[in-house]
Amino acid sequence: MFIIFIAHTPDNFLALWIPARFGFSDATEIFVFCSGMASALAFGAVFSSHGWLMGAGRIVFRVWQVYWAHIIVFFVIAALVAGVDQVFGLDGRYVDGLNLQHFFDDARPNLVGLLTLTYVPNFFDILPMYLVILALVPVIMALGRLSPWLVAAFVATLWVLAAARVLDLPAEPWSDRTWFFNPFSWQLVFFTGFAFMIGWLKPPPVSRGLVWLAVAIVAVTIPFAYFRILGAVPELAAANHALDSTGILINKTQFGLFRYIHFLALAYLAWLAAGEGGRRLTGGPAWTRFVAIVRNVGQQSLAVFLSGLVLARISGMVLDAIGGSKIATAIVTLAGCGILIVISYAVGWFKTQPWRYPPQKGVSTEKKPELFSGGRVPVPGE
Repeated sequence: MFIIFIAHTPDNFLALWIPARFGFSDATEIFVFCSGMASALAFGAVFSSHGWLMGAGRIVFRVWQVYWAHIIVFFVIAALVAGVDQVFGLDGRYVDGLNLQHFFDDARPNLVGLLTLTYVPNFFDILPMYLVILALVPVIMALGRLSPWLVAAFVATLWVLAAARVLDLPAEPWSDRTWFFNPFSWQLVFFTGFAFMIGWLKPPPVSRGLVWLAVAIVAVTIPFAYFRILGAVPELAAANHALDSTGILINKTQFGLFRYIHFLALAYLAWLAAGEGGRRLTGGPAWTRFVAIVRNVGQQSLAVFLSGLVLARISGMVLDAIGGSKIATAIVTLAGCGILIVISYAVGWFKTQPWRYPPQKGVSTEKKPELFSGGRVPVPGE
């Protein structure tokens, strides 16, 4: 979540040091893989305990939530950039920066496109990908009841068809641009995480050979991604471009195969570093507290992600106003991360719905009729 916030903040020099600058895969793979793991934990139990139909209903409800989250965050950010442009007389600077001028110039067909997901601006493309992948979960669970091998075959077939550009989705009415994140490609990494958590895939063995193989994969890819090396060695930059142009190797839209291999190597090393059951994620009070904060941010990923998109735009505007020095950028970025942490804890508190439980001892329960219409005490949930 923090990396995605940094990456979406315009002209943030810290974006030169995020995982995307050191390998084929980046924070998107981490986000989608962890989303697959979380989905298995959150929804897999519903399928197991309540049956396929109820599990599918739970998925439909989540898709509904993500869909409206996507629509709302689009309008919030569109209103933000348009309002700032208008108030400060910037002649569409921030609207054009997000390539939203087409939306404001011809709103009627683009409103239809927005609601039907045939208009998906690049800044707003992760949630549409996520909700399409979520919609595949009931299919995956039905196949999983028959055999995990059917799941593997289905997932692999979708990826191959997407790589062949058979399953492209339109991204805007006025051109032939397609979704930047093809969900039928990216479902591969999502359902990899899903399969690990639901038990279809077993954890890989811990062996020196696998460790060195993973280290080698990660190390070999650095020269093809690190911006300073690419700038200094034109041949590597040309090789990187050639790999990307194939579509099925490192292309981000089609989730190239090398991205998948690189991510699995990186995830394996991270898993080993965390230790069995995450035992190395515990330590002194300060470290334990830090891990708890990061975990809480991850647990409220949808709210934090949406807030991060808005904060990234605001952060970019603040840096434009005060000057984008490295010190100013670092301060604004730390402030943004702090706000995301506060939001994660606030959302977690609201989810507990403390008002549904009896008040704690020592807390006054005296009725205050002036707070209630007609003197009637509301029932729980009102």
